[in-house]
Amino acid sequence: MRKVQARTCVRAWTAASLFALCVSLRGGSAVAETAVQASQLDAGKVIHILYLAGDDPKASFLSLLQNQPDDEGEAGASLALDEVNLTGRFIGLHYTLDVVHLHGHSDLAAQTRPLLSTSKLIVAALTAPDLLTIASMPEAVDAVILDIGSSDDRLRQEQCRRNVFHLLPSIAMRSDALAQYLMKKRWARWLVLRGPSAEDQAWADDLHRSAARFGGKIVEDRLYSYDAGSRRVDTGYQQIQTQLPLATANAPSHDIVIVADTADFFGDYLPYNTTEPRPVAGTQGLVPVAWHPAFQEYSALQMQHRFELAAHRTMNERDYAGWLAIRAIGEASIRSGKTETADLGAFMRSKAFELAGFKGQAMTFRPWDQQLRQPVLLASALMVVSLSPQEGYLHPKFLTDTLGFDEPETKCHLTP
Repeated sequence: MRKVQARTCVRAWTAASLFALCVSLRGGSAVAETAVQASQLDAGKVIHILYLAGDDPKASFLSLLQNQPDDEGEAGASLALDEVNLTGRFIGLHYTLDVVHLHGHSDLAAQTRPLLSTSKLIVAALTAPDLLTIASMPEAVDAVILDIGSSDDRLRQEQCRRNVFHLLPSIAMRSDALAQYLMKKRWARWLVLRGPSAEDQAWADDLHRSAARFGGKIVEDRLYSYDAGSRRVDTGYQQIQTQLPLATANAPSHDIVIVADTADFFGDYLPYNTTEPRPVAGTQGLVPVAWHPAFQEYSALQMQHRFELAAHRTMNERDYAGWLAIRAIGEASIRSGKTETADLGAFMRSKAFELAGFKGQAMTFRPWDQQLRQPVLLASALMVVSLSPQEGYLHPKFLTDTLGFDEPETKCHLTP
């Protein structure tokens, strides 16, 4: 019986994670037995993956309950590495992951150049400018770079690169996901409150695009700059109650306040401190995300549990993107039977590639901008409220292509 179960796991890798299937068959004991059998096989070919992490400063959160893990992204990639190696052992493949932290004050190209001589399969947890610097290097032209660090629309539009695949939803996808839900709720009048940064402006621009696309109306786009002093020390609830209502005072009639505060300067203060009793969404409040610790549909609870056992914390969307990146490499190599970087990139672009991500459907890369098609979660602090695309928003090919820039809208022109 044990041999039958092991063979079943091998045959089923194309439909789901081998790890997950074995757990469902016999619980933890099946995984242990299968791993012992697999370890006796020849590792065969080795696929080296390079994980590049930037040294950007940690976010300065307003609440003592918030934190940014030191291994954000890496923990998800590590979990996926164990999973693909479990499958790879059966067909003679072994995957390694080398994590390198780049120093932003130095020449990024000089730091990266020697690394590319060992591997051109790259998982990049970098800002948009740093990613572009590395992707534009002559040595990286034939690389496969899996972007898990940025949602910047420009990377999927005018500044797209053929060697870059995007795992996180773009800002446009997030904005459209939120807009569909708001229109389904018939909350059509939006007051937009944005911070002063270029990233905040990019969010506001996409909200205008989403409103025009789905029938919403932005009654006012208001700039707000909030100086919280030393934030945790000087910012008490009396000050919040005095300053924040002024941010939405004298606004035209609206159904919801949509905040664009990518730096977390004031958005977390807005709920319950608006002039009118209105819900808050956007970068705070009801937030469109790739992943959320409370998500448990489509066997996601099993994924959450495995991650917590491995990392001793909950999984955030950067972890999820890291997990997807390694799984994408694993799926491409196992299904294609190829190990060369160029072959793996070509397979990821093909119609044969599919990636299971615990969101109820197979995910693929859009051929025009190499953005991963995926549903977007709409979540509050403690729960997932909805999942977009919303019911009723149709597309002739993929429902997920109702989120973000569709092929007729794209400004990305990838060279063959």
